[in-house]
Amino acid sequence: MRQISSFTLKGFRRVFLSFGTAGLPIILSACAFHSSSAPLGPHALAERLSPILRTSQEQGVRWGVVISTRDGKVLFSRNATGRFIPASNAKLFTTAAAMADLAELERDEATHPTALLLAPHAHGAPDLILQGSGDPFLSDDAACKTDCLKTLADAVFAKKLRRVHAIIADDQLFADERWGDGWSWNNLQTQWGTAVSALTLNDNIAELDVQPGAYPGKRPLFRWSSPAEELTVINQALTVQDGKPELSFEKKPGETRLVLTGTLPVGAAVQTLKIGIDDPALLTAHHFRSLLHDARIKVQTVKARHRLANSPAEIIAPAAQVLATLPAPDLKEDIRYLLKTSQNLHAELLLRRLALVHGNGSVEDGLAERRRVLTALGLAPVGFSLYDGSGMSPYNRVTPQTVIQLLLRADQQPWGAEWRDDLPLAASDGTLAHRFIGTVVAGHLHAKTGTLAATHSLSGYLQTVRGQTLLIAVFTNDVPDSLPHPTKIMDDLVTAVAMAE
Repeated sequence: MRQISSFTLKGFRRVFLSFGTAGLPIILSACAFHSSSAPLGPHALAERLSPILRTSQEQGVRWGVVISTRDGKVLFSRNATGRFIPASNAKLFTTAAAMADLAELERDEATHPTALLLAPHAHGAPDLILQGSGDPFLSDDAACKTDCLKTLADAVFAKKLRRVHAIIADDQLFADERWGDGWSWNNLQTQWGTAVSALTLNDNIAELDVQPGAYPGKRPLFRWSSPAEELTVINQALTVQDGKPELSFEKKPGETRLVLTGTLPVGAAVQTLKIGIDDPALLTAHHFRSLLHDARIKVQTVKARHRLANSPAEIIAPAAQVLATLPAPDLKEDIRYLLKTSQNLHAELLLRRLALVHGNGSVEDGLAERRRVLTALGLAPVGFSLYDGSGMSPYNRVTPQTVIQLLLRADQQPWGAEWRDDLPLAASDGTLAHRFIGTVVAGHLHAKTGTLAATHSLSGYLQTVRGQTLLIAVFTNDVPDSLPHPTKIMDDLVTAVAMAE
């Protein structure tokens, strides 16, 4: 990260524009501090930060904040041992455990590739078995270059089969636990709450393109750009004269009916809705059948093969022949991707990968392995209670003090610098691409964001105007509807820290 050695007039202007006149006392005092050779003490920092938090606290927001030096000295603390819903800050715990366990994860991954098997069937035509490996990047996109479903289909074409009895999607590597404990049912239909499976395709998302009708009162037109063969669309949306696109949909778990509602103005651009899938393995089998159908290969039926958490996997016929396998995905690349974009499905798949290290691929085993690794790193178990890999569960709780502990311990590991750089960079990429623009924090904060209902979090590594690296953990819970942008307060807090220390 580039170091800043002085607080320039240009930097002053950027911060002034960020804070406005209301922030002028903070800016001026920060400049006065910078001209001093003595570092700002905890008491002085508290004087700067407390007013930023005060108004929202009066509205019922519960704050948890710890700001620490790289050697563990706490400079500011508010509810450090309070228990907060972390939202996607839970991904810090999942990915740190994976980085620490990386050698074992990669060794296990090599023994469980995504594979296509040819198995004899009593009625003549053979079965094709798609065996999932938990590969988060498997795709049937036309532009796919690696981890492609078509690579497996090519093996069938090379075999010159003309008939197939069944395509069997086998996701038994992981237990059939598609959603996390406590996940809100209305999130399950979305891309953020889509089902988890060892056989994942296109991030387990179906895409529905919707365009306005020719005139007001007409139903919008729709088509699947990434199909979901089992879903039937009930179109209750309307084209209107003007306004903003306001489309929504509802698909209850287990149902095959998707109800499209809302409005779309005449002449509006095509809107793409992303729908979470209930049974990703079965959807993958349907997509695979479509590829074979395009090559005039007849398939009688498709089905999925799942495994309950405490049940053994169904044995594949010993006579089954491996037609093709896909190379294992790069786990480091996946960790970087899921941290930058806060990809929930990939975090859940990573948790289940951890479950294979000393378990059988169940969520329970994944939670146990993550806890084992993190406590071995030095985290106090009492400081975190996590029920999923992504942070979607409102049951999750962490303390800001424990998050600082995690950041400190990670910083001391051989993989720590790489993991830090995998976090979103302020005003540059990932979920921080549009935050801190024009402030002294831009380009100088690697941190994980988090958002759930009434909940926000931001934790990571901040480089100050003095070039010092600080560790921050900031949580807001119980945010009322009357305070629509608590992240603005959070960003002001972090900017004040960057200027002051």
